Amino acid sequence: MDPMKTRTRRERANRRLLLIDEPKLLFNYEQATEDPRDGLTLFGPLEKGRPYGIRYAAVGTADGVRRLKAWVSRVQLPIGDPRDVARPSYPGFEAAFGIPWSPTPQFEIIIDSDELRKRINFADKHHRVYKVVDLYEQGILGTISSEESPVDVWFVVVPDELYRNCRPQSTIAPACRVESTGGLSTEVIREVAGGQMLMFDHDLAVEVSEAYEYEVNFHNQLKARLLRRHLVTQIVRESTIAHEEVLNEVGKPLRDLSKVQPDIAWHLATAAFYKSGGRPWKISGMREGVCYIGVVFKHAELAKDPHMACCAAQMFLDSGDGVVFKGNNGPWYTGKRGQFHVDENSARDLVTKAIDAYSARHPKHKPPRELFIHAKTKFNEAEWRGFKSATGPDTKVVAVQIQEDSDLKLFRPGKNPVLRGTALPIDDNMGYLWTRGLVSRLRTYVGREVPNALVIKICRGEANMKTVLSDIFGLTKLNYNACRYGDGEPVTLKFADAVGEILTAGPVFKDDIPPLPFKHYV
Repeated sequence: MDPMKTRTRRERANRRLLLIDEPKLLFNYEQATEDPRDGLTLFGPLEKGRPYGIRYAAVGTADGVRRLKAWVSRVQLPIGDPRDVARPSYPGFEAAFGIPWSPTPQFEIIIDSDELRKRINFADKHHRVYKVVDLYEQGILGTISSEESPVDVWFVVVPDELYRNCRPQSTIAPACRVESTGGLSTEVIREVAGGQMLMFDHDLAVEVSEAYEYEVNFHNQLKARLLRRHLVTQIVRESTIAHEEVLNEVGKPLRDLSKVQPDIAWHLATAAFYKSGGRPWKISGMREGVCYIGVVFKHAELAKDPHMACCAAQMFLDSGDGVVFKGNNGPWYTGKRGQFHVDENSARDLVTKAIDAYSARHPKHKPPRELFIHAKTKFNEAEWRGFKSATGPDTKVVAVQIQEDSDLKLFRPGKNPVLRGTALPIDDNMGYLWTRGLVSRLRTYVGREVPNALVIKICRGEANMKTVLSDIFGLTKLNYNACRYGDGEPVTLKFADAVGEILTAGPVFKDDIPPLPFKHYV
């Protein structure tokens, strides 16, 4: 290869490389920092929410509730080493968030551990998860029906045995299996689900067949079944909050989490604060009148039609607020490289819901001046017509595809990876953005492999590529379900799969789910 040509190509690439400034976050007293942990420690949250603090309920076995209360007591005090730059210490809940969090819950809902253990070992996986969720759901609903006092967050504490046995790929050891279906075969159960009536064990067959309408995942199924009640939950494993107590078969901690206690405190405390109505921070300097929508698709695997899928929209504002809108169900799954496409009417309906919600919250900017629609898939002509017809001439609409790309690798001299925020615009409609990489502030890279870039393509509409890259970079810092320097994906897409899984975890075609704040899904 000609050395001159090689050098010229390298020089051109170097000229195109950009380093986008790390987005700053806005906290109390109009103060801004890069790291949310610095901002909360030094200045406090942007908005404290309810002055009485966090009202929570503890749902779990007697051991689980006890461990949660002990953990809430523990996070009232500082955790970690202030000298550790890579893992900022946690200052204590009220010191960080400015409101109290009493270790005493509003309610304690005790799940019978013997009954739970029996259900955890049910041989039929669908019936197993369905009946385990029943225990927790009925405990929560029973409390709601008998008590007037509101609860901000329902902390659901699950034993690690439940976590292991109530996921899609879980299997039960033969010696531990408990027969729960009365010997009914899967074929019989599906016949009942399809409307066939049986004289033998009909009630049991109906119950089990109902279980087959739900996903085999405790987390998603519980969230899905509580959506209609508009309840906010935080599901946490016992080993996460009491790792020193949850032991394996040789008497050692099942999970050694001793080094990450500050991280756990930051993540769960921030999630509790956000879910109770507080507003931890927002992006500093974001343009007003901008609305971001993340389009969510999820193949409805429980449906009979192999093309049937659910679509939804996650709307995020420049303020950081988020709302989820369930769209129309239909044959959106094409089967071609995992592509999803809705028809024109459904695309218009989805964006119309988001625009209406935006206008209700922002009468100053009614409608939004700019609307960016993010998705992992491309948008076709019918979808674009639907998006455009849902907006007026005063709203600039831009459709953006965002995917992780492993083909292009970028290296720096030495052992450190590429800096977070490095960007490589290719042309007016395409660019690469490294949202993972070396963070100078923390003097570390959280990862083991060479970081991959996000490949970002403006599919429809027109926008400045650098502006699009900068906006997406900013949206990596709006995850209120945790408290970290930044995520690898923008919030418009980070939870897309999770939202889709919850929407399809149950009989989605039977439930009309209203628009709900994002906190109901995470």
